[in-house]
Amino acid sequence: MEREFVNYTIEDKVATLVIDRPPVNALDTKTMEELSEVLDELEKDPNVGAIVITGGGKYAFIAGADVKEMPKLTPELAEEMSAKGQAILTKMEKMGKPVIAAINGLALGGGLELAMATDIRIISDRARVGQPEINLGLFPGWGGTQRLPRIIGLAKAKEMIFTGDMISAQEAMRIGLVNKVVPDGEELKVAKDIAKKIISKAPIAVAKSKKAMREGIQASLEEGLNIEAELFGEICGTEDMKEGVAAFIEKRQPKFKGK
Repeated sequence: MEREFVNYTIEDKVATLVIDRPPVNALDTKTMEELSEVLDELEKDPNVGAIVITGGGKYAFIAGADVKEMPKLTPELAEEMSAKGQAILTKMEKMGKPVIAAINGLALGGGLELAMATDIRIISDRARVGQPEINLGLFPGWGGTQRLPRIIGLAKAKEMIFTGDMISAQEAMRIGLVNKVVPDGEELKVAKDIAKKIISKAPIAVAKSKKAMREGIQASLEEGLNIEAELFGEICGTEDMKEGVAAFIEKRQPKFKGK
């Protein structure tokens, strides 16, 4: 179904999702609603094994939430807006399929928050990222105060959020915020190549390992180990596990079926 700001194509089981709302792909209410609908479609689609998200145009990945919607917000409406945005990004984070961000330009505010809800982040060497909400008398409200410290550590997250400063792609890589810095224009190709590599693996194992890490990182080590053991038990009951072990013993490539 054609949408105004969020659309996707599927090739070789990789869905390329493009947020295209000129001039800077700001996330207004309609765009977020479309994003939520698309995520639901892609989660259910058996022809999709992985998702790559990027921004339309060459200037911005996503330059944040739409500031023009801010003046009308009351405290009650602001809390509701925050909760809705958090829910959509958490939905993406919890998807059973891997989600990779191809950051092709500015990723600011809500744009960086969206990127942090993906599993892997590939960034153009000319891109910059940041949480500049403090410059508007705000702070990140779509998960930034929670995901950023978990990814890069509390001290550096405080520095980024308190100052509102943007950082380079190279600095983002240094502090562990992104996985790879690539020459400008190659971020989408690299993201798709990684997606295709992941798709070649056992899909249930990918989904279960993603769940184990997501839930375990928020628990104590003991609780996380219990989660891992439970999911490890589940995965050992799959046909893919039996095929993977058999292929290894027989010295051949496995043929995973997602069962």
